[in-house]
Amino acid sequence: MPREHRDPGQWATLTGRKKVLVVIHTEVYGQRLRDLLPLVAADLRIQVAFTIAPHAFNSGAVRSLPSHGSTVIPWEEAVRSEFDLAVAAGSQGMEQVRAPLIRMPHGIGHMKLSRTADAPEGTPRTVGGLGRTYLMRDGRVVPKSLALAHHDDLAELARSCPEALPAAEVVGDASHDRITVSLPLRERYRRAMGLRPGQRLLLVSSTWGTGSSFNRLDALLPRLLTELPPEEYRIALLVHPNVWSGHGHWQMYAWLEAFRQRGIAVVPPEADWRAALIAADWLIGDHGSVTLYATLTRARILLARFPEADVNPRSPGAELAGAAPALSPAHPLTEQLAYAAAEYPAAEYARIAARISSVPGEFNQRMRALLYRVLGLGQPAFAPVTRPLPPPAPLGLAPEAGPWGSGGTEIPA
Repeated sequence: MPREHRDPGQWATLTGRKKVLVVIHTEVYGQRLRDLLPLVAADLRIQVAFTIAPHAFNSGAVRSLPSHGSTVIPWEEAVRSEFDLAVAAGSQGMEQVRAPLIRMPHGIGHMKLSRTADAPEGTPRTVGGLGRTYLMRDGRVVPKSLALAHHDDLAELARSCPEALPAAEVVGDASHDRITVSLPLRERYRRAMGLRPGQRLLLVSSTWGTGSSFNRLDALLPRLLTELPPEEYRIALLVHPNVWSGHGHWQMYAWLEAFRQRGIAVVPPEADWRAALIAADWLIGDHGSVTLYATLTRARILLARFPEADVNPRSPGAELAGAAPALSPAHPLTEQLAYAAAEYPAAEYARIAARISSVPGEFNQRMRALLYRVLGLGQPAFAPVTRPLPPPAPLGLAPEAGPWGSGGTEIPA
């Protein structure tokens, strides 16, 4: 549980530390920022604190805090205090923070276009996270540094907010690097999830919003249960944390309980999904980040939804939509899974995967250099290590820790 904030000025044992504020807007943003923490964790010159920023989906943000206890400062206090550095994956309220800001992407490939409501009247939609609405306030660029994953992002930035180009720096993608370094552990992950020899894992992934797979899950999940033999296939459902935050945990489990009782494992939103993706034989996805990360793995991809009007046409996600087979409502699923496996366009997927990061394997080195440069400190005298992902929880086990207690069908009052 997070530790309540206390002013350390009177009681601190180590004084004169550089103060870093990690600003978490949503659970997803917090998960992205957690990959930064090992880069400064052992440095006695640095003190890290956390705050939860205002956001429509911040109800689950606290779950992305480090589980062993964190100094959490109320937002109202955080914006009144001075820090040597702030890091965030979102933009809302960041102009209020009194610190040099490093802004991270909160997803992959800058695939999604901004919401229609966020575009000023008469102007086209920009790429989410890269438009002036996200990066500028009162005529100035808010981030001191804008960390990007790929050189293609610089071209997008030049289109949507050229004022921020001097602040932009390509550092790579942490999830790309952790997935690729973990690929040799695939069989270990499959054993940890409880898959039997010869059993195949189908991962269903959904982003949030009306164009997502979840919006039509009531048609897809019954098909999976009806058409796929349970002794041969395990099915796991991975839903974007914004859906859990927007509808509430109780409601999500209530909607999914009947499917869970019939054998579909629900990956809880706080779980690290990346090891499960590595373990998967197939991924049925949409225009979310997980689908694009699947190009790094052995998972065969089928697209259940792809709302073209909401996707940046120059993004690797749009390119993936032109290569991956689309799920058909009229043909047996076993035939479609076999087709996706037989027609797996490995060369195309490798080319698309190369658009995730311009500097594969270099995120930790580049990001640490950026953090310490902004802090005005020399880096520690050892190279940062990209560590493999921890094993995932057994399928069907983690959801039992949710609101159902012993996992019965009765919904608690």
